[in-house]
Amino acid sequence: MAGETALATLLRSMSPQLNDGDYVFCTLPDNRIPPGCEVIGSFRESEGLTVIVERQQAEDAGLGFDYVAAWITLNVHSALEAVGLTAAFASALGKAGISCNVIAGFYHDHLFVGRADAERAMAVLRQLAADAE
Repeated sequence: MAGETALATLLRSMSPQLNDGDYVFCTLPDNRIPPGCEVIGSFRESEGLTVIVERQQAEDAGLGFDYVAAWITLNVHSALEAVGLTAAFASALGKAGISCNVIAGFYHDHLFVGRADAERAMAVLRQLAADAE
């Protein structure tokens, strides 16, 4: 099933959803995921394995972190080759002074914004979708 590539359709249909919980980015220099940690996302870097996990799981495992995020999923099946969606929402969030870390999954884009900015980010994303109508 191919994802959507038309930017106007992606923006109108992005339907942001705020997932429950607090999420953190941790690095594992030995690349070993501690027991009890369910990884939401990961990326291998030369310094170690970066993982995104629920905050409580990181605390329970004794993992260090310095950024607590909210996780927003854009519920539109965006094609990995789609052009402009990331730029559009990153621009809108940036204008609102909200930082955003983006993970592209096969079906959806996932945004990690500062926990304190979650509701404001949702409002910005909803407005971006409404403006695309």
